Amino acid sequence: MSTASEAKANIGVVGLAVMGSNLARNLASREGNKVAVYNRTWSRTEEVVEAHPEAGFIAAKTIEEFAQSLSTPRTAIIMVKAGKATDAVIDQLVEVFEPGDIIVDGGNALFTDTIRREKAVRETGINFVGAGISGGEEGALNGPSIMPGGSEEAWHTLGPILKSIAAVAEGEPCVTHVGTDGAGHFVKMIHNGIEYADMQLIAEAYDLLRKAAGMTPAEIAGVFEEWNKGELESYLIEITAEVLRQVDAATGKPFIDIVLDQAGSKGTGVWTVQTSLDLGVPVSGIAEAVFARSLSAHPRQRAAASDLPGPSAPPAVSSSDRDAFIEDVRQALYASKIIAYSQGFDAIIAGAEEYGWDIKKGDIAKIWRAGCIIRAQFLNRIAESYAEHPDLEVLVAAPYFAEAVSRTQEAWRRVVIHAVAAGVPTPAFSSSLAYYDGLRAERLPAALVQGQRDFFGAHTYKRVDRDGTFHTLWSGDRSEVEETGSH
Repeated sequence: MSTASEAKANIGVVGLAVMGSNLARNLASREGNKVAVYNRTWSRTEEVVEAHPEAGFIAAKTIEEFAQSLSTPRTAIIMVKAGKATDAVIDQLVEVFEPGDIIVDGGNALFTDTIRREKAVRETGINFVGAGISGGEEGALNGPSIMPGGSEEAWHTLGPILKSIAAVAEGEPCVTHVGTDGAGHFVKMIHNGIEYADMQLIAEAYDLLRKAAGMTPAEIAGVFEEWNKGELESYLIEITAEVLRQVDAATGKPFIDIVLDQAGSKGTGVWTVQTSLDLGVPVSGIAEAVFARSLSAHPRQRAAASDLPGPSAPPAVSSSDRDAFIEDVRQALYASKIIAYSQGFDAIIAGAEEYGWDIKKGDIAKIWRAGCIIRAQFLNRIAESYAEHPDLEVLVAAPYFAEAVSRTQEAWRRVVIHAVAAGVPTPAFSSSLAYYDGLRAERLPAALVQGQRDFFGAHTYKRVDRDGTFHTLWSGDRSEVEETGSH
């Protein structure tokens, strides 16, 4: 074990819980990196250093020692709990760092907190970078997908280090400079929102195969294994097969049947929906995935409603029709997945416009191809779509995805109809289809909503046949007047 006085490190890690220690080990395993480590409790630092002598960590007992152990410009990655703990560590580092040094927050921070922190730290001359890191514990150790924000100056120093540890897809490191201040954490937030939708859609596919087709978890595992060989190939499909194949050692039952059906949330999915509402971007698939977790986590309400009636004669899938039904579910899953990604990129585009970030959408798709939870085969198609059509208004309208939805939409409709008739909840499938139909509709009933708003609140409306803003005198003679300003 080296000490701060014996050597200099080019990168440091603060916070040595599992994610932090794995990231530090990843950094240390790459040629050219020497890693300093610091944890609030010295015993944890000792534990990590002694467990991994091959890493050659430089261990620091104090934050001052940690700063002294780093070569300039000092670069430190914070891997502590988001919120007050992050603010406390930033304050400590600002005290011992100098102008030109770099502080990186690698946690799941809310992007508006990152904007605030970057502004405050910038005033000291120190660079602050909010970096989304995806891939969980395994990704941190073996190669994550990394989404850093911050200044160009910080990226100049930080870029080569992050490229050295990132996952690699088709020869390219899964890291790019996303944009200034909070851009990196914003994109990571949207990534997690898409992840929520992806997981919910897969869960709904499983539920349909289990309840409507009467299949066992082991049989469904085989289906997902086959799906992972085609256009649905992805990390989440792969691990779903593994989870469904698992048998509980204590009871001999399928693992899935002994797990409590109440899903938790760490906040990023909720943040995605809240932020998208503020930006005026419909992310209905992501929202329904968040709400589905919320519903699952209310056992008393579910128990109180357990005797409510369902369909009197739910349709069953016969053995002769099972293969066709499985294929319909596969196609519905693929179509809904396309919508989830399309909505996610809509939010990225809106966020970039709102906060002045130059986010390259194709580059984001590329860095999600490996290392992250939503890594999937068709991310290449997203990158290609934005390369071919830089001003693409909505991803689902790109030729590749438009064709894919065109050939899957009839199956998608059959699956939603069957789910409704069978009483199997499919909020993400259903809302994704409703969004698709709303998007392609020549005319929406929003005209009636505008009429209602004008009637009860004089909120005005616009006409299809001429410019201007208008109000009907509903409580008077119902004549129309042109308004000089709207309410």
